[in-house]
Amino acid sequence: MGKIEFGTDGWRARIAEDYTFDSVRRVAQGFARYLKVHNLAGRGVVIGYDQRFDSDLFAETAAEVMAGNDISVWLTSHNTPTPVISYSAVERKAGGAVNITASHNPPTDNGFKVRDSNGGAIAPEGLRGIEKYIPDAVDAVRQLPIADAESQGLVRRWDPDPAYIEHISKLVDLEALRNAGLKILVEPMWGNAAGWFPKLLGGGSNTIWEIHAGHNPSFPEMGRPEPIRPNIDVALAKTVELGADVLLINDGDADRMGIGDENGVYIDQLRVFGLLAYYLLEIRGERGPIVKTISTTQILNKLAEMYNVPHYETGVGFKYVAPKVMEVGAMIGGEESGGYAFRGNVPERDGILGNLYFIDFMVKTRKTPSQLLESLFETVGQAYYYDRIDTRFPSEKRPETRARIDNARPETIAGVPVTGRVTVDGFKYELGDTGWLLIRFSGTEPIIRVYCELTDKDLVPAVLRAGLELAGLK
Repeated sequence: MGKIEFGTDGWRARIAEDYTFDSVRRVAQGFARYLKVHNLAGRGVVIGYDQRFDSDLFAETAAEVMAGNDISVWLTSHNTPTPVISYSAVERKAGGAVNITASHNPPTDNGFKVRDSNGGAIAPEGLRGIEKYIPDAVDAVRQLPIADAESQGLVRRWDPDPAYIEHISKLVDLEALRNAGLKILVEPMWGNAAGWFPKLLGGGSNTIWEIHAGHNPSFPEMGRPEPIRPNIDVALAKTVELGADVLLINDGDADRMGIGDENGVYIDQLRVFGLLAYYLLEIRGERGPIVKTISTTQILNKLAEMYNVPHYETGVGFKYVAPKVMEVGAMIGGEESGGYAFRGNVPERDGILGNLYFIDFMVKTRKTPSQLLESLFETVGQAYYYDRIDTRFPSEKRPETRARIDNARPETIAGVPVTGRVTVDGFKYELGDTGWLLIRFSGTEPIIRVYCELTDKDLVPAVLRAGLELAGLK
């Protein structure tokens, strides 16, 4: 059988092609072995799943393998947001967690995320260890049928929601938010956040609507459950139609978030990162390090300097962010994809808590989302403009493309002098006070991404074109 390799955030593959029940069994066996080697198996494991095709059955399959290896399992009784699964690893005092999800990938895919005992992403060396323990054939897998595992008490189904809600109620005043008198549209993207905000923010003076809140693993009206345009265009239009004060967006497994303002304008994920850090620093009066990936906003550098807090930059992916967040005790950590972790919570992306914090920001300041963004730009002294182009290309061309970019040494990009080149993760070209351009390969899909953030809006298309040309894609 084919070799299974972990990407940025676990293993993802196309259902029925590489992602099969036998492949899930092999990966689960590798994780079971990893837990035993690291003396974590005796603490048990949490297993949850999303709304994708057969995710509940793949989760049961993973549970059968854990039980076959004499590892007890807490199996969620329903589809569960990733941040809830991550928190459950801590609340249950488990040795780790498994999450059957492909997050924001197309509907053809599914995945197998692993989390450590702190509820955070496992560091790259740990992921390599799990890969090493994945057997080459399913014959090497130990498995106990789910009915037998449950009757023997090795697999227990339970509802993880109440403990998580009690936890986040200590981080944000839910009662005050319920009575904010806001009109809120929620876009869960056919995913695990469906029903959560009516439950958390309903029952008071708010008016709450949901769109795409049912179960449909083909994700109609969007290409994929990723909280960026054009996937959210229907929800943005609905925001204007309903006269909502804000659009709250979560991706398919609810670890990422997005925001649409009162005018139906998308606030991109870099700006949201800046807004959340500004909220923690200015409104909550918190102080502490900021951890960001190489692909995130310079706004954070400005805020760190202004509020005299340290900031750290990592490679892309929470397998880098989570360990750094724990190491430095970060106030906030995040990445360009719209995933943010917060102090006091698990070192994992939490799109539910992030959206609650954004609502609290609106309530505390009595400002609309667009006014909050204006306030942020006034504080840091200028506006920032971000965009990204994703291009699919054959995996076999990756070495050739990487070599082409590695050998390139442009002195200018779109007429802007290159002041530095960083190769921590991909190829980042610093453009002085104007901004930056980044070219990198996705860790989860056969995609090359070209990103930029600039202080000159009119330059964005030209810089992106220059990035595509450097990669030989234009």
